[in-house]
Amino acid sequence: MKTDLLFDFTVDKTAKTVNITREFDAELSLVWDAYTKPEILDQWWAPRPWTSKTKFMNFEVGGRRFYAMVSPEGQEHWSIQRYTSISPKTNFKMFNAFADKDENPELPGSDWDLNFSEYNGRTKVSITIYNESLERMEKMIEMGFKEGTAMNMKNLEELLASLSQRK
Repeated sequence: MKTDLLFDFTVDKTAKTVNITREFDAELSLVWDAYTKPEILDQWWAPRPWTSKTKFMNFEVGGRRFYAMVSPEGQEHWSIQRYTSISPKTNFKMFNAFADKDENPELPGSDWDLNFSEYNGRTKVSITIYNESLERMEKMIEMGFKEGTAMNMKNLEELLASLSQRK
């Protein structure tokens, strides 16, 4: 396992943004699939021991993903992601908001801008998350967003290693 892969997480309270950069030792197309296909997303998009459960996902501009993070005790925390822009294998943008189990968003939410690039067999994912409110961003960080994101990225790194071996 590579140990020199970049992981950077910075918070800019003035701009109400979180910037995340992570490298993966995998081809861009595989990393893109991991972010855009529900059957792969559900294998890594939750900090363990939680799991991710996608109720539906329509990856197209205007489409949505409705999913829950599920605790080992069965507690569910729902979110809605609405895709606002897609440039295949280089970028997609989405609006993300917590929701109730009936798909009603709990606003405010955040705008995510995800960029993908590959160099020498490594894929870099750069994510900018703009929050509509500073209070929401601070609450997410207090709830462990940085630690949860680091765990998710580790999950993805392990999954990509496994998927790369199957090719």
